[in-house]
Amino acid sequence: MFYDAIANTHGLEFDPFKALVAPRPIGWISTLGKNGVVNLAPYSFFNAVGTDPHYLMFSSGGRKDSQRNAEEMGEFVCSLATYDLRDAMNRTSQHVGPDVDEMELAGLTQAPSKLVAPPRVKESPVAFECRYWRTVTLPGHDDEPGTYSIVLGKVVGVHIDDAAITDGKVDVTKLKPLARLGYGDYAVIDEVFTLTRP
Repeated sequence: MFYDAIANTHGLEFDPFKALVAPRPIGWISTLGKNGVVNLAPYSFFNAVGTDPHYLMFSSGGRKDSQRNAEEMGEFVCSLATYDLRDAMNRTSQHVGPDVDEMELAGLTQAPSKLVAPPRVKESPVAFECRYWRTVTLPGHDDEPGTYSIVLGKVVGVHIDDAAITDGKVDVTKLKPLARLGYGDYAVIDEVFTLTRP
């Protein structure tokens, strides 16, 4: 099938776009508000976008607490959402006010970061400490202002659980990161294969 993506005339019961761009890693973004309250929210529009130096991005539909806090306070942390933490991650996706601490709401433990103020999720085996760099607002239809923005941060510190390192490499099957698919579907990475570049 082919459909016009601008008119979104796919004719299916559900929009297939997010099911086609899959799997997507989940950035579990923690920030601090001006009121000192921890905000924690999962973002499946998330990825690494540089290695020298390292940058991460997450994309927010509407100016949510994570985006606002990152912009106003200049920092955020991305903890890895894993299979073992799937229920807690799901709980942090609910819409609550900026005065609610989602880590506490989900029964998670705050762990201090080394170089930035927002805490990381102690139960997560990986966390990236980031300094906010820039927000790029994406245009909507007909170049009108859109509702999505890309928030970019420079990675200044990385936490890795030593138990996930084997022979000098991170063993992703020990981390079991969650990936977002389409609809209400998720996947877990617990098997890998290797290809050698020609």
